[in-house]
Amino acid sequence: MGAVLGLVLGLGLLLVWSSTWPPTAPARRRTPRLRPLLASAGLPDVSTAGFVVVCAVTGVVSATAVLLASRTVPVALVFGTMGAYAPVALLRGRAERRQREFAEVWPEAVDNLASAVRAGLSLPEALAGLSERGPEPLRPAFHAFALDYQVGGRFSDALDRLKERLSDPVGDRVVESLRVAREVGGGDLGRLLRSLSGFLRDDARTRSELQSRQAWTVNGARLAVAAPWLVLLMLCFQPEVIQRYSTGAGIVVLVTGAALCAVAYRVMVRIGRLPVERRILS
Repeated sequence: MGAVLGLVLGLGLLLVWSSTWPPTAPARRRTPRLRPLLASAGLPDVSTAGFVVVCAVTGVVSATAVLLASRTVPVALVFGTMGAYAPVALLRGRAERRQREFAEVWPEAVDNLASAVRAGLSLPEALAGLSERGPEPLRPAFHAFALDYQVGGRFSDALDRLKERLSDPVGDRVVESLRVAREVGGGDLGRLLRSLSGFLRDDARTRSELQSRQAWTVNGARLAVAAPWLVLLMLCFQPEVIQRYSTGAGIVVLVTGAALCAVAYRVMVRIGRLPVERRILS
């Protein structure tokens, strides 16, 4: 009986002591790197697994086609790797074009918001009005915002979902500015929107000029990297030449050339790269 009482007393003391432990933070789920890229490209409904399958299929098809033409496994593997990376490159290009397109139309959208607020509309009504009067690229996202707000009636939650649909750094700044203006209140919303519109217009103009000036750097880097591999692809139709890459020395040449091209391309793109805007509070 004494042993049972001692066990119960020890268990009670352990429970009291454990109540003083600091709470442990829940483990955060790691987001796949492809998910933000798919969202920025305007493809949030595409799963990462499906996109990986597309990359694998394009890689296998490219490797098989080159293998049938060249009868050389190392060369086929190199072009198979390029084929597998091709969807990722296309996705990044689509995301960059979408971001540039949004940056050009955001000032117009903010001007429409300022006009609607000046006309006496509430901020949710002004945002919902962009689904009809706003710039064409932004209308689907604001149409979904209007539906979310009508169904739930929660402005902050509807803004969060709007940020997810846009997946745009400039859109994040606009949405967070509107959230602060909504929570703080006051009569300075029109002034805030006009100042934000002018800032976005100046930023878009400056970035457009810089991008046009550094475009030759990126295009030159791509041409310099693609030229030797285009020559190698044409050599696939000369069996007596392409078979030399099946030897040990040929494999070393292929691997070394691929590594040098990748490093040189990354260095040149990094030199000519503009500062990348990061999403805030996402």
